[in-house]
Amino acid sequence: MTTPTACLTQEERDQLTQLLRNSEAEFLQLISPLSEAQWTEPSSNGWSVQQTAEHLVLGERAMLGKVEEALANPENPAWQEQDERKAKFLGRVVPNRALKATAPPPLAPHNNWTLEHTISRFKQGRSRTLKLVMELEEPVKAHCSEHPFPAFNTLNAYHWLLYIPLHNVRHNQQIAQALQLASQSEIMP
Repeated sequence: MTTPTACLTQEERDQLTQLLRNSEAEFLQLISPLSEAQWTEPSSNGWSVQQTAEHLVLGERAMLGKVEEALANPENPAWQEQDERKAKFLGRVVPNRALKATAPPPLAPHNNWTLEHTISRFKQGRSRTLKLVMELEEPVKAHCSEHPFPAFNTLNAYHWLLYIPLHNVRHNQQIAQALQLASQSEIMP
């Protein structure tokens, strides 16, 4: 039996990279063609597309901060106990829009960014995340930081990196739903 490594395997690095690129492509495809009205129109299911997009940008920056925080913390000798189980849990729970969550205040949208500004900020953050995933050599699974939601508790740096594209997928679904609801209300007399 081989001992699991606390560093990213090439398979994990490839999976993270693909998830990050796919969620980015979907996000940009959803928002790039929007008019100002579509961008800012309040949605019956919550935030406008603009607010959701801003939350994504703020969230990615915060999650990268949690990766940095985790890596600065001492190694957790018990990292193996929850690593695989927690990664599967995140993959199941984070993208699931049926499970509702309220954004922590620092991640709540409040800036009213333009579409162009949001795309620029998103691309900058995603570029930084991809660069980190490609260059990380540290034992990311052995370093942890706490999640603000008790359901998640402690996440290691790998989990925080995985959380970024899964969170993106979750909100891509929210944006798609908001756009669908808006187009249906335009059709209805």
